[in-house]
Amino acid sequence: MDVKISASDVKKLRDTSGAGMMDCKKALSESGGDFDKAIEYLRKKGQKMSDKRADREAKEGVVIALTSSNRNNGVIVRLGCETDFVAKNDDFVNFAKEIAEIALSKLPETTEDLLAMDYKGITIGEKIIEQVGVIGEKVEVSKYEKLVTAAGEGQVIPYIHMGYRAAVIVSFNVEGPHIVEPGKNVAMQVAAMHPIAVDKDGIDSAIIEKEIEIGKEIARKAGKPEELLEKIAAGKLNKFFKEKTLLNQAYVKDTKMNISAYLQSIDPNLTVVDFKHVSLG
Repeated sequence: MDVKISASDVKKLRDTSGAGMMDCKKALSESGGDFDKAIEYLRKKGQKMSDKRADREAKEGVVIALTSSNRNNGVIVRLGCETDFVAKNDDFVNFAKEIAEIALSKLPETTEDLLAMDYKGITIGEKIIEQVGVIGEKVEVSKYEKLVTAAGEGQVIPYIHMGYRAAVIVSFNVEGPHIVEPGKNVAMQVAAMHPIAVDKDGIDSAIIEKEIEIGKEIARKAGKPEELLEKIAAGKLNKFFKEKTLLNQAYVKDTKMNISAYLQSIDPNLTVVDFKHVSLG
């Protein structure tokens, strides 16, 4: 005997799972009208779809940055998918925000820890698999970053680039409302100029050695005397620091000063402690 599936049952399942009306109706029919079994049916469908699309690339998606109300902590979550069409869907964006909110409240150490956290009775990882079945594309938390400061020791300022295609969080050593606007300016600088470290002390020694060797080789090929190669390479290395380290970069809104000088013009003690920059691709 066929089980009668009411419109209200279908709507309830749709509201819970995010699946389409026809998928919800089929799940309820296959499950004999049992709501919990219908949810399980959709999750199994998602698992099958997830396994099938495991080798796909999820280069599209959204990047969300959030900070706590006291601005002591901040997180970035990148939720990836396969197409721009899905990435622009409000439900997908809201799902990414929900994951970021959980990350901000719990501050897990790793992406794996984040995926194991509770999402309305199941884990985030299980919900993502469920959404693969709903959306029909690979979905994954492909990046998770956090910055944590102790109360009274600094604050974290976020910036999300237009269309959720990139996000930045920057931690500063000074607290106070006067830091928020310049903090956002610095976060926007990170998004625009892609520094690889706060200052030269944050650059791996292997990268520095490689840049020195590149500088020497360029000078050597240009016919410069061997005894001058070290000095020429040192000059190129200083240029590299100015281009690639945040505090030494020219401030994009006023190139007459670098970021360090800009921050000191706001507060003599103000500087950047750390930053995280995540983008799509």
